[in-house]
Amino acid sequence: MPVFLEISLVLTLATFVSFVMKFLKQPLIVGYILTGIIAGPYALNILHSHETLELFSKLGITILLFIIGIHLSPKVIKDLGTTSLLVGVGQIFFTSLIGFLIALFLGIDKIAAIYVSIALTLSSTIIILKLISDKGDTHKLYSKLTISLLIIQDVVATFILLLVSSFSESVDLNVANPLGLMLLKVVGLIVGFSIILKFIVPKLSKFASNNQELLFLFSISWGLGTAIAFNLMGLSIEVGALIAGVALSSSEFSEEISSRLQPLRDFFIVLFFIFLGANMILDISIQSLLPIIVLSLFVLIGNPIILVIIMNLLGYHKKTSFMTGMAIAQISEFSLILATLGMQVGHLSKEIVTLITFVGLISISGSSYFIIHAEKIYPYIINLLTFLEFRKHNINKENKSKKYDIFLFGFNRSGNDLLKTFQEMNYKTAVVDYDPETKERLPKKFKGFFFGDASSIEFLDTLSFSKSLLIISTLPDIETNKLLIKYAQKHKLKTVVIIYAHTKDEALSYYETGADYVVMPHHIGVKHTANLLRKTGINTNSFKRKKYLHLKELETSFN
Repeated sequence: MPVFLEISLVLTLATFVSFVMKFLKQPLIVGYILTGIIAGPYALNILHSHETLELFSKLGITILLFIIGIHLSPKVIKDLGTTSLLVGVGQIFFTSLIGFLIALFLGIDKIAAIYVSIALTLSSTIIILKLISDKGDTHKLYSKLTISLLIIQDVVATFILLLVSSFSESVDLNVANPLGLMLLKVVGLIVGFSIILKFIVPKLSKFASNNQELLFLFSISWGLGTAIAFNLMGLSIEVGALIAGVALSSSEFSEEISSRLQPLRDFFIVLFFIFLGANMILDISIQSLLPIIVLSLFVLIGNPIILVIIMNLLGYHKKTSFMTGMAIAQISEFSLILATLGMQVGHLSKEIVTLITFVGLISISGSSYFIIHAEKIYPYIINLLTFLEFRKHNINKENKSKKYDIFLFGFNRSGNDLLKTFQEMNYKTAVVDYDPETKERLPKKFKGFFFGDASSIEFLDTLSFSKSLLIISTLPDIETNKLLIKYAQKHKLKTVVIIYAHTKDEALSYYETGADYVVMPHHIGVKHTANLLRKTGINTNSFKRKKYLHLKELETSFN
């Protein structure tokens, strides 16, 4: 059968299966792997041009890693909070350690167990970000923590891929020799790349940016060329592509390059997962079934539990910990790439790669439901989460004796300017937040900070609202804001309740519940922009002055 016909049939089949996945609300990545299984030797057996498909799938991986690298800017890593960094490192360490011990217990040999444990640790950036975005939760604390975790995982995965690529089939995992050789190669590459990045790449990218087609061609050439350079040095093409992306991450054109490469990436990555599914071994014995079930349960249940415990010990509330844990309860496309690379260098058998792929299928499917329905699941397991709280957050009953004029819920979302205004007006203000890092962002001598979850009636009962004049919430959670409104009504508080909303429907629902006033930042922003244009017109000098004043204002805000 001609290659063109094979690919056409496979893509048609992938489209049909993807429609089914969409109807079942499953990630399309699952559909791609299932397409490979259906098109492979166990069903239709229409895939015969393996070399061509393997080439396409390798291109998909290379472009995927190149784009991931573009988003791994060193500045982003630097901006991660200390607590976020500890959560990420702790999750990677404990999940990989426990995963390794489970793999050994299941009879998997040591080298394969290392690969399995790392594969279980990494979570899918693509799937998580898409589902969180679909839910509209990108502004919530748990999603920010999840993104921090994903960044840390991607950095660790980069180094792991770099290490794996230095091995060959002849190496019996004697780490000292290949690692030393790898370091020499890396030093050489860093020196060479530093010169190219400093003197050549910025000029070329700036020149190419004047023409969109040329920028696209330049970025593709840079990514594939760097990948080839790494391959010639004895390292993997995948790592070369990742490093090529990181090299361009600080470029002012990085976002544009990423968006232009995305359609190309999507096409080739579909073929990668189809090829992966076609090469799976489906002759599963009872002995193989047990590891798949155990490891899948560990990813779906064990990994979130580990994260909940770590976040609890670092001061996060159980709901934030739970939501973050639900988000990372699957293995990553990185895990599948690592498994494939491990097989290529002779460390893994096809059976282990199939095992990891099956765990991926099960965990990706299961976690999709977890992420979508996490809010509904939470009330049913709140008692279990309480049991997992090794660090009890003491609810200070003495809070009742402290009187405040204003209670500000959710400092990190517009709280800086509000707090500053309240202090200038000599109002005694309390800040309430469930992010433990909030305290570090408050003014040094500020003493009115209460760590707690506003969705807990028990916690609200410890706060003295009786003399308060204003309750203002910038929290993104609709149910929590409604609870605050109802709490004020139930206790007949003589206080104004102001809530921030992001949509018209949200604003109307808050007014229906009984809010005194609802602020819509986007609506105000549009009005402000319109008034600004009316006053100044579209005048470059006017906006330069406005920009200068705005920058000055931002610099004088609380850090």
